[in-house]
Amino acid sequence: MPDLGHYLDHASTSPLRPAAREAMVAALDLPLADPSRIHEPGMAARVLLEQAREQAAAALGARPREVVFTSGASESIASACWGVADRGASQVLSAVEHSAVRLAAAQHGSVTVVGCDRTGRIDPDELAGAVHADTAVVHVQLGNHEVGTRQPVAEVVARCRERGVLVHVDAAQAVGRVPLDFAALGADLVSVSGHKLGGPPGSGVLLVRRGLRIRPLIVGGEQERARRAGLEDVVGAVGLAAALSSIDVAAEARDQAALADRLRAVLAAVEGVELFGHPSERLPHLVCAGIADIEPQAVLLGLDRRRIRAHSGSACASEGLEPSPVLEAMGVDAHRSLRVSVGWSTTEADVAAFEVALPEVIGELRALRR
Repeated sequence: MPDLGHYLDHASTSPLRPAAREAMVAALDLPLADPSRIHEPGMAARVLLEQAREQAAAALGARPREVVFTSGASESIASACWGVADRGASQVLSAVEHSAVRLAAAQHGSVTVVGCDRTGRIDPDELAGAVHADTAVVHVQLGNHEVGTRQPVAEVVARCRERGVLVHVDAAQAVGRVPLDFAALGADLVSVSGHKLGGPPGSGVLLVRRGLRIRPLIVGGEQERARRAGLEDVVGAVGLAAALSSIDVAAEARDQAALADRLRAVLAAVEGVELFGHPSERLPHLVCAGIADIEPQAVLLGLDRRRIRAHSGSACASEGLEPSPVLEAMGVDAHRSLRVSVGWSTTEADVAAFEVALPEVIGELRALRR
């Protein structure tokens, strides 16, 4: 595995798991062709693709026919928003949803946004109460991508069932960290990201409940049972399925929670730091905190000079210039935050490096202000 330094940014993307790499290399060495063709190379590709579908389904508690392979969670989310938009002119979501959900939903009519408490947790009754006659779908996260708060998804699904409205669950940050049983969950649509759990970039899944027909976002062919046109990425599907199958969710969650608790303790010991997110209903791998009076870019650069890779919970530290909508919705400082996250490849040494570096970096930066 390439040397990433002390990599504590698994919530952004996780390195490719060895099982995924091995499966992909093996697939690349095979004489594969279009899985839709009935010649030998085509049929060989079809066998690999369907085996990957069965593996992914087993890992996600779904039927193989419910698995649609996509290019990632963003496409899965866009497909869910578009696929059911003809059922109503409105979509309901919480203020802490990922931008992929917020922006995709807004393209297909009106959007009703429901707030959250200071921990980032939503009220299922409030979310369901926003449903009205022309609501096409309700969107809810399994776990938040910035602060790690887990949502009461089962309660949301139950209330939406009572109202006869579809539910889409964004599980991109949660799959591989907490159990997902699609059948038991009862949701209609679930979006999954490959790269966040150690699968290949450019891979993902949209789970579509048996019997639910959705309009394809990408048209032009009958691939994926007419739910996504285009030549299937067989190698990517194989890698994603291998990554999913290799995860011992309970064991990894236990180990990652222990490492994350150490990170949380380091942050809590620093003056002027406030931990964000729910104290108990949270994903095991992710820690987010606000750091008073210091810009996140300076902290990230100081850590990076010590080969510690982290991220800011606010978008202003990276792709955009606006404060984090998630942190704003929570009513906390949306401009100054630090997000650290562990994963399958995190070591004790990575966490130990952070324990030493963070107080040093913040101390140096605060000394410059005197």
